Amino acid sequence: MLTLQQIKEDPERIIARLAVKGFDGKQGVNDVIDFDDERRSLQYQNDTLAAELKKYADSIGRLMKEGRRDEADEAKKKVAEIKATQKEVADRLAVTENAIRDILLGIPNIPCDAVPEGKTAEDNVVEKTGGPMPELPADALPHWELAKKYNIINFDLGVKITGPGFPVYIGKGARLQRALIQFFLDRAGDAGYLEIQPPYVVNEASGYGTGQLPDKEGQMYFINEDKLYMIPTAEVPVTNIYRDVIIPGEELPKKNCAYSACFRREAGSYGKDVRGLNRLHQFDKVEIVRIEKPENSYAALEEMKDHVQGLLESLGLPWHILRLCGGDMSFTS
Repeated sequence: MLTLQQIKEDPERIIARLAVKGFDGKQGVNDVIDFDDERRSLQYQNDTLAAELKKYADSIGRLMKEGRRDEADEAKKKVAEIKATQKEVADRLAVTENAIRDILLGIPNIPCDAVPEGKTAEDNVVEKTGGPMPELPADALPHWELAKKYNIINFDLGVKITGPGFPVYIGKGARLQRALIQFFLDRAGDAGYLEIQPPYVVNEASGYGTGQLPDKEGQMYFINEDKLYMIPTAEVPVTNIYRDVIIPGEELPKKNCAYSACFRREAGSYGKDVRGLNRLHQFDKVEIVRIEKPENSYAALEEMKDHVQGLLESLGLPWHILRLCGGDMSFTS
């Protein structure tokens, strides 16, 4: 989430970078600045009233000791009046602070300068490619047909048990899935990532902590009775380990990896890109998470990309690295 200070320091740049993501941030940015002006005015009033209240409250005991009861009674009345006014100001201050928080939660993070402009996947920029690219014959079968032919993934059985998007892995398919998970975890451990086994459900605070809430609530599975959310990726619980924690600089970086089943509603997905293992509602993923100093963030990103590239190359798989255009990015990315 963008901080209020970031917005106040350069609102025009924030608005311009948000536009790259197709988000009109002008109203929100202007509103949050106006609300902050109101907040600071109310805070000044509150502080002034508090000082005045202390002055009168301190005088009551002294006046009573000196036998000046009438003046003490007047001071008591003044204290009551100030308390009533202070409550009104405090209530308005709380409303203003909540308004600022709500607006900030609704403003996406800005993309870095390297993010290309564009609205669809066709506008993404291929930065790098590698690995052996197979030459498929004209009659090559798609992966969902191969899975059926070799009985390693059964999509129809998943529909029977749960619904679309919940495949059942069978025999060698299940063994391959489990082996890949272990392979990725082992290689992450060798690279210095501490393995975490996180919960598969998180509370609302964790959802806000990694930006799933408030705008992605419709994409998450919600357990109403317990007010908990099924995780869309292990990144959510692992990152929230560090929520509201101040980490001494000498302890950075924090490098974690975690396997989890992941759950996404994928509401609104349809068409050719949802067949087979695409756009699943439940899938397995090994996540790497790194908490780093801001000045080291891009170098850390390159190191993480190299790590994943090495995994794919060791498996003999082709790969490419994309720079996602603004319109193809998640609003909270």
